[in-house]
Amino acid sequence: MNMMTLETFEEAAEVVGRVIQETKLVYSEYYSEQTGNKVYFKPENMQYTGAYKVRGAYYKISTLSPEEEKNGLIAASAGNHAQGVAYAAKLAGVPAIIVMPTSTPLIKINRTKNYGAEVVLYGDVFDEACEYAQKLAQEKNMTFVHPFDDLAVATGQGTIAMEIIKELPTVDYILVPIGGGGLAAGVSTLAKQLNPKIKVIGVEPAGANCMQESLKAGHVVTLDHVSTIADGTAVKCPGEKIFPYIQENVDDIITVEDNELIVAFLDMVENHKMIVENSGLLTVAALKHLDVKKKKIVSILSGGNMDVITMASIVQHGLIQRDRVFTVSVLLPDKPGQLAKVSALLAEHQGNVIKLEHNQFISINRNAAVELRITLEAYGSDHKNEIVQALNDAGYRPKVVKSTGAF
Repeated sequence: MNMMTLETFEEAAEVVGRVIQETKLVYSEYYSEQTGNKVYFKPENMQYTGAYKVRGAYYKISTLSPEEEKNGLIAASAGNHAQGVAYAAKLAGVPAIIVMPTSTPLIKINRTKNYGAEVVLYGDVFDEACEYAQKLAQEKNMTFVHPFDDLAVATGQGTIAMEIIKELPTVDYILVPIGGGGLAAGVSTLAKQLNPKIKVIGVEPAGANCMQESLKAGHVVTLDHVSTIADGTAVKCPGEKIFPYIQENVDDIITVEDNELIVAFLDMVENHKMIVENSGLLTVAALKHLDVKKKKIVSILSGGNMDVITMASIVQHGLIQRDRVFTVSVLLPDKPGQLAKVSALLAEHQGNVIKLEHNQFISINRNAAVELRITLEAYGSDHKNEIVQALNDAGYRPKVVKSTGAF
C-alpha cells in the first residue's frame, strides 16, 4: 500500500465498520461555555479495547494475502496497540504474537492474552521489545504491525474523520493527539480530502514534541529524551512513512504541559463522567489554546485505559492545583484547648479537615510554639484564601505548605 486515497479510506470505513463500537459525538456544554465555541468529543475511549487502535489493526489484516493471514501478525507494545492488534486478530481469526517489555503490568499482559494473542516478554523498554518483535517477524515469516508508521494502519485510524464529518458536516476544527503520527496522518488526510476547509490541529505533550520539531526541521527528528505523563504519546521519533502526510495536511501543532492534563482529567470526570487517559486528554487541554470563537470543534479522545492508582494520583494532584485541597501550617501554644479553638474557627468558615499533623518538637520551647499542619478541603481559591485570612486574623500566622499529593 503506497498511498492513502479516498478510495482506500472508503474501503477501510466499510471494513472497520463491521467490528468497531459506534462512537457518536458528545456535545460538551461545559467546554462550549468555557471556550465560546461549539465543542464536541469523539469518544474513542468507548471502543471495546478502550482505544481507537483496533481500527488500524483490523484494516491492516484486511489487506493481507491468504498466506500472510495464515502466518499471522506480530506487534510490540505495552499499551493500546497491543490490545488493538490482539483483538483485531481474534475477530479476523488470525494468529498474533505481541512482544511486551518485561516491565509491563500484569493486568495489561492478561488483557492481551484474553484477546487470544500469544504474549512474549522481552527487554526492559519498548525499543528492545520492538527490535525483538521485528526479528521474530522475519524468523517466523509473520507480518509486523507497526503502531503508527504503516499506511494501512494509518488509513484504518483515519476512518474516524469520515464518521466525524458524516455526523457533523460543518465541523471547522478537528483536534487529534499525536504520538508517532499514525492517527493524525490518517485523520488529517481524509479530512482534507472530504473538505479542504477543515482545520486539523495536532496536539502533543510539551515533553514529547517530536512531530513539532520534525515539522520545524522539514524532516523526521529524533528527540534526545521524552518526559510526559501522556505515556501513549511519549514517542521520540515520528514515523517516516506517514510524515509527508502530516506535512501536507496538519495545519498546526499545539503542545500541552502535563499539569494541563491533570486539570482536564478532573473536568472530564466531573462534567462528562468519562475516564480518558492522559494521551486522550491532550485534545481536551488544547481547547483553551485555540484562539477562535463561534467555531465547531471536535476533540478526538483517543483512549481511556488508565489504571486505578494513576487515576487516584491525578485526582489528588488536580484537587491541589485547583485549591480544592490545600495544607496550611499554623503555630500555637502547647496548651489544652488550642486544637479545639482552631477546629471551631475552621468549622465557622466551612473548611473540611482531611488530615491533622501535630508536631510538638518544632521548637525547643514547646510553650512558645507547636506546629499544627492541617490539610483541608475547600470550594476553590476564594474559599481557601478566606480560610487562610481567618487564621491570620486570629493570630495563628498561617503558612500554606506546598503539597504534592498523598493527602
